[in-house]
Amino acid sequence: MLSLGGLASKIFGSSNERRVKGFRPKVAAINALEAEVEKLSDADLRARTADFRERLKNGASLDDILVEAFATVREAAKRTLGQRHFDVQLIGG
Repeated sequence: MLSLGGLASKIFGSSNERRVKGFRPKVAAINALEAEVEKLSDADLRARTADFRERLKNGASLDDILVEAFATVREAAKRTLGQRHFDVQLIGG
């Protein structure tokens, strides 16, 4: 027999599952940028870092640049290491 907590967890998922589910829209947004970021030259990809710094300096928050920054880092890793971050790795930060 399930306890009340066990029943709630079965219906709504664990707190961890709910937390991970909350990140899925950001992961989808990062994935949506992949084709666009793949087209950038190496110089353009590097220039994005300066752009991010400038935007932060001008008042943007980390959340404001998070999706673009993660898409950029994923592409940089793919080019330099030959490995693409999995979606779960993006959730982990």
